Amino acid sequence: MQSWVIFALLSAVSAAFVAIFGKIGLAGVDTTVATTVRAAVMATFLVIMTASLGKAGLVASLPSKAIMFIVLSGIAGAVSWLFYFFALRHGPAAGVVALDRLSVVFVLVLAALFLGEGITWKTGVGAALVTVGAIFMSIR
Repeated sequence: MQSWVIFALLSAVSAAFVAIFGKIGLAGVDTTVATTVRAAVMATFLVIMTASLGKAGLVASLPSKAIMFIVLSGIAGAVSWLFYFFALRHGPAAGVVALDRLSVVFVLVLAALFLGEGITWKTGVGAALVTVGAIFMSIR
């Protein structure tokens, strides 16, 4: 198995715990404040990891184009998490996560438009199945 597959599956398991822990933690808490605390914890953890792996010096070597797109990615991620925690507070965890995973479909389309990645019949069918699955999982 390719290493990216293992890391992607570990990401999926970690994301599942984000939903569960987040849903429990959001009880009686403002979603914006919860997202802010979560981001601060993530930032602290990642700074510690970067320093402990001896990679802190690499930050200065990032090209300005990379920094711009990483910053835009961070803003998009923050907006995503604000909406995610709001939805999680008001909806069922499984439904929220299922709809959130429609990002796979959006990435497929955006990657075709902006990155020149192709859409095959297999990826099209997969995207359709993900969409139908997300709708089924979100209907009560």
